[in-house]
Amino acid sequence: MRVLHFFKTYWPDTFGGVERTIHAIIKGAATKGIEFDVLSLSKIPTENTVRFHGYMAYKSKLDFEFASTGFSRDVFGRFRELSNMADIVHYHFPWPLMDLVHLVHPPHKPTVVTYHSDIVKQKFLLKLYRPLMHRFLDSADRIVATSPNYLATSDVLQRYKAKTVVIPLGLDEAEYPRAEEDTMARWRQRLPRPFFLFVGVLRYYKGVHILLEAAKRTDLDIVIVGDGPMDRSLHKYARINNLANVSFLGALPDIDKSALFELCIGFVFPSHLRSEAFGLSLVEAAMFGKPMISCEIGTGTSFVNIEGKTGFVVPPNDAEALAMAMNAIANDRIRSANQGSAARTRYQENFTAERMGSAYAELYRDLLARP
Repeated sequence: MRVLHFFKTYWPDTFGGVERTIHAIIKGAATKGIEFDVLSLSKIPTENTVRFHGYMAYKSKLDFEFASTGFSRDVFGRFRELSNMADIVHYHFPWPLMDLVHLVHPPHKPTVVTYHSDIVKQKFLLKLYRPLMHRFLDSADRIVATSPNYLATSDVLQRYKAKTVVIPLGLDEAEYPRAEEDTMARWRQRLPRPFFLFVGVLRYYKGVHILLEAAKRTDLDIVIVGDGPMDRSLHKYARINNLANVSFLGALPDIDKSALFELCIGFVFPSHLRSEAFGLSLVEAAMFGKPMISCEIGTGTSFVNIEGKTGFVVPPNDAEALAMAMNAIANDRIRSANQGSAARTRYQENFTAERMGSAYAELYRDLLARP
């Protein structure tokens, strides 16, 4: 069996949440005798069509971007070529150009759509896009929601509930090598006090500005790993408000992030808008056995982090609630250790790449077995 994954970006151009999910699906299902290809866009496609961990990452030339959507003329022909070689085509939603490519060159193969997120920010453009979106989703054989929470709260998914299944996102622990002692010692020296960790791209919906507001209400240290569009404004806010308990570390290599996950006393994830559809960073924290703090936004974040069991779930956009939850974890180490242990168990039972890959392999075989 051969499966073609289709998404707007992929390694080595980018390797964010969706890209890591595609890679984890491939690694988890490859042991089931399934071969994979990935097609995405790139500014320099000839240099970035490469073999990656045993499968091909094909590229089409990115012509331009508009409203976070990449466009390409070349991708239509490349998709037709690669989909002809595949037994199943696996799409990753949302990406409007993908819908158009599918409708112009229908693969005449079973199709799977992993529905990563509703379109939240581009409300006006969504009105224009909606007819194309529904034609695309109508034509898909199966749609995969990444959590039961998201399936229950997405108006779009409710329309396709009869052909939607839930397969949670998962991560491969082998992709996160533990830091050597010298790396751990370096970070202990740099961050001597107990600290809470945030890891993620600094986007508008991540709620880091609310976390900085919470930092004014506690003397606990907060370490922020990542960069992004909000970087400059967040630094300015911290400087104006003299937030000496906040450290911005920027983007770090994976080995340093692993060290910080091990050293932190808890993980705080203040995303306050529905654009945060799942929160893979929460899965990372659960993998490292850390108590978590997240917000109730009706998405997968409250599927990964269970209120009172693996940490705390607080109202969105509530700095006081974030500060109180951090204080609760810091002041009761026995309870927080139990929550971290429960988080680790939840990762092992629900969010491994092997479990996700096996579920997709079963779905692929079910589609091929249909008349």
